[in-house]
Amino acid sequence: MDQEKLCCSVCVDLLKDPVTIPCGHNYCMICINGHWDREDPKGAYSCPQCRQTFVPRPVLVKNTMLAELVEDLKKTGPQPAPADLCSAGPEDVACDVCTGKKLKAVKSCLVCLVSYCEQHLQPHYESSAFGKHKLVISSKGLKGNICSTHNEVMKMFCRTDQRCICYLCCVNEHKGHNTVPVEEESIAKQKDLKLILQKAQQRIQNREEEVKVLEKEREGIKQSADAAVKDSETIINELVSFIQGKGSNLKQQIKTQQKTEENRIKALQKKLKEEITELRRMDEELQQLSHTEDHNEFLLNYSLPYKLNNYTDSPTFEMRPVKYFEDLQTEVAEARDKLKAFLSEEWRKITLTVRSVDVLLPQAEPRSREEFMKYSRQLTIDPDTVHRKLFLSNQNRTVSDTGQHPTNYDSYLHGRDRFSVQQQVLSKEGLTGPCYWEVELKGRGVSVAVTYKNENKLDQSGFGSNNKSWALDCYSHSYKFRHNNVTVPISGHPSSKVGVYVDPRAGILSFYSISDTMTLLRRVHTTFTEPLYAGLRVWKNFWNDTTATFNEIK
Repeated sequence: MDQEKLCCSVCVDLLKDPVTIPCGHNYCMICINGHWDREDPKGAYSCPQCRQTFVPRPVLVKNTMLAELVEDLKKTGPQPAPADLCSAGPEDVACDVCTGKKLKAVKSCLVCLVSYCEQHLQPHYESSAFGKHKLVISSKGLKGNICSTHNEVMKMFCRTDQRCICYLCCVNEHKGHNTVPVEEESIAKQKDLKLILQKAQQRIQNREEEVKVLEKEREGIKQSADAAVKDSETIINELVSFIQGKGSNLKQQIKTQQKTEENRIKALQKKLKEEITELRRMDEELQQLSHTEDHNEFLLNYSLPYKLNNYTDSPTFEMRPVKYFEDLQTEVAEARDKLKAFLSEEWRKITLTVRSVDVLLPQAEPRSREEFMKYSRQLTIDPDTVHRKLFLSNQNRTVSDTGQHPTNYDSYLHGRDRFSVQQQVLSKEGLTGPCYWEVELKGRGVSVAVTYKNENKLDQSGFGSNNKSWALDCYSHSYKFRHNNVTVPISGHPSSKVGVYVDPRAGILSFYSISDTMTLLRRVHTTFTEPLYAGLRVWKNFWNDTTATFNEIK
């Protein structure tokens, strides 16, 4: 009979007064009652093995069949295996009682702090003197239950220092500390462990679901990429076929025009050759006439020269540099250059679109300035958006309310769609993907903003006064956050530098005060529906000049 099947999982010993609880597991009556006595009497009662709970507390009745089986096992005793099969190996726990050849220990006693083989374990089963000893599966860590200071069994737990101690430690080194029996602390920790296990299992389940979602994302990316490759090849082939068709048509037109012009030349050549033949015949007649000595005959035939009047003078053909289809070659070359330039620009946009493909994976916001630097962007100001009263400098990275405009400024402004009401500017670069930048402030009276940009006409309202922009107003002694015309005061000592982090896909926007450390001023969680741009607003300050600079981050 397998002895393990008749052991109580609480005391790890043969069942004493065995009882069966509603879930079907068996325990010593005293063990399960002790376990339930330590649980919250107002709550449910649980099984130490399967954790099934019961309300109300089950009534326990001795299981007579199990009791008889246990008594039979005690009488027969466990049959030890052959000695050579029970010898302790390097990885096994050896019996502490065996002399000479050590046998493999099967149980360890937490009272004796000794490990026993089957043979030396018998007194613990047979003698009532060992009735209160607690047997567990053989362990190599028994010596860890001995206090290194007092050489006593550590039966107490110090909650203050979170360590096991002996009774002498309670009255000496740990006097006045919060101490409890190790069993009590173990039961409390078991409850915590139960909650941790539940969380771990829930997390495992969540992660498995996420793996499935990511697998669907991967399949979706593959299918979309395959479709994009196929469509791109089709479109490019159509474009190549279109250009080849136009080229073939152009070739045919050139050949047709060549043939037409050659035929014109041949017709003119034929006409000229016929005229030459006729003129040569007339030349012979005139030569004969000039040698006529009979005056009457000469006068009769003198009418011949008048036949020359029937021939008109042919156009004068001048030798000139060969230039027939050269203009066409020039036009084709110009068309090629224009097409290449157009396709290069369009291809750049297409490439950026390909690079912008990004699966929205969970990504934690950076915590240190070093982590933010991984997403740093060098921004410049778009001159087309600058208000007339603002001035640019520092390679279009700095805007201020004092300065000097270039001499051609008025002509430069003509026809430009720029901010005309609020003294604002926008960044030339759009904010795609996680971006971080810093703004250096001089003077007070600056709004650092993130906003949508209407490509047709700029919104002339101030940053933060609508639902399309988010602004941090920086004053001399305070900050304010504005969005959709709602202003929220922000506590914090103003700094000369502000950091901004935005992740459009994740919908995160954060403003930081930068000094020796980074201090979060405001974090926004939202859904961005349009392309984003950085913005700066500089309003007139009567006490000092105001300047805002997109810092060059190195």
